[in-house]
Amino acid sequence: MKKEAFNKTFIGFTLISMSGLFGACGNETEVVEKKPNVLILFSDQHRKDVMGFEGHPDVITPHLDKFAEESVVFDRAYCSVGICAPSRSSMMSGIYPRTLGLLSNSERTTVMKEVVSLASVFKQNNYNTFAFGKRHTYNAIDEGWDEHRSHLCSETPGNSYTEWVEKNGYGAEFAMDWAAEFGRGSNCSSWADSVLPIADLGTRISSLPEDMTMEAFTAKLTIEMIREQAESDDPFFCWATFYRPHQPYTPLRKYMDMYDVSEWGDGRINGSSISKPASFYEPKENLPPMMQSIREGENKVWNVDKAFADEQIWRDHIGAYYALVTEMDHLIGEIIQALDEAGIAEETIVIYVSDHGDFVGNHGMVEKTAAGQNVYEDILNVPLIIRYPGNKQNGKRNAELVSLVDIFPTLVDLIGLEMPELKYPLQGLSISKSLTEGEPLNREYVVSESWSQATVITRDHKLGIMIDPTDYARRFDFRDFGDQFFVGKDDPLEIHNQIENPSYSDDIENLREMYSRFKSEVPDIGKQEVILNF
Repeated sequence: MKKEAFNKTFIGFTLISMSGLFGACGNETEVVEKKPNVLILFSDQHRKDVMGFEGHPDVITPHLDKFAEESVVFDRAYCSVGICAPSRSSMMSGIYPRTLGLLSNSERTTVMKEVVSLASVFKQNNYNTFAFGKRHTYNAIDEGWDEHRSHLCSETPGNSYTEWVEKNGYGAEFAMDWAAEFGRGSNCSSWADSVLPIADLGTRISSLPEDMTMEAFTAKLTIEMIREQAESDDPFFCWATFYRPHQPYTPLRKYMDMYDVSEWGDGRINGSSISKPASFYEPKENLPPMMQSIREGENKVWNVDKAFADEQIWRDHIGAYYALVTEMDHLIGEIIQALDEAGIAEETIVIYVSDHGDFVGNHGMVEKTAAGQNVYEDILNVPLIIRYPGNKQNGKRNAELVSLVDIFPTLVDLIGLEMPELKYPLQGLSISKSLTEGEPLNREYVVSESWSQATVITRDHKLGIMIDPTDYARRFDFRDFGDQFFVGKDDPLEIHNQIENPSYSDDIENLREMYSRFKSEVPDIGKQEVILNF
């Protein structure tokens, strides 16, 4: 089937071909409908504003900048929880974490065994399904793949990145990268039980060749798949996941050298050193308890107190984060180019999204402090960019409130996928009309919820409700700290907690009512199960 036959004028992805299967009169035409390919380019811990087109003064992302110009950019997209596994699982199941019972990385519940995964739905609709890179999903949420290869040994034993890089002779180099956070090599590597040096703020320069990084592994497999699937009569669904810019922060020297970290400056737009984070010196008393403890240096992986005593450590760390984003951007450019070269760009929906963000020095913090907070924009507001061929909205920015749990029902609606019978109905909202027609969603609020903090987000306000679960992070009494209320337009850095300001008492009460409504509408079946076995 010639790819040139694809109708580029109308959204609908209908291919019409002369099949050669003629009736008695020899003049019948078969109409063959081929649904679009779907490629989700997925990063781990990429803060939304750390991209060039977002006006960031330092970071270099030419390929994402160009991709955004060709797509719809959702400015108010939020993860359902600022932690890897539950955020990914929510997106791939269309079910909120409280129903799954998965609000940190470790839980397993019966609900997780009974949902239907997005990959399974694509598979049942005659798609070829692929996942390359870390998935961090479990049970039925991780079903439906024709082919998958992970960065993690546990997800593809014997065929993971860890084993691949070691077989190629670079196991020692990768072990040093991994040890920057963990103090040892990755599981299933020869260095798994070795004691190796941790790095301050989990940051050091990698010695790996450019084609041997975790990001290169994802890109290599994705590009090979694109070239193979370009000749297939069946569409594909691919979840291509990058491990970065998640810690350990170990960029290649090539990308690190793009950033001047010798001193604080006013940003690359002025040709100077990297900018100091805007809320870098926020008083630690403003912060939730676990964040305060990290600022005081209790976490000896990060050594934040040491970094404040020698801010070169901070500059190296922030530059390393930007360098990892730039490497990922380069490889995203290669993947998009592969679609063009294969002649299937116009029949492929491409989504760029991340599971959550990273502080990158804001609030004087490193990584995400997942167990101790779930409120800040740095963590909850994620990039969501969707390129839908033929869409008249491409090139526009969308300010509607969106959640990652919406991606599943949106793709079902957008493509017209047939759905199996579900024990747990999809809980997200289809945003297809907003994507293709700019139609308002009229959504009052979205909720992001972890074990420690549930946050209600509206257009103008944000309420973080502290929760003190039975046994979780028991060193910190979250409720004693109190709740947090931020006014976005007046306090974009979220450093002025207005929870005690009587001027906002009605607004605060309104958001509390929204959370009560959310809890009544979204059952906590799995959450209750986990608490009983905590």
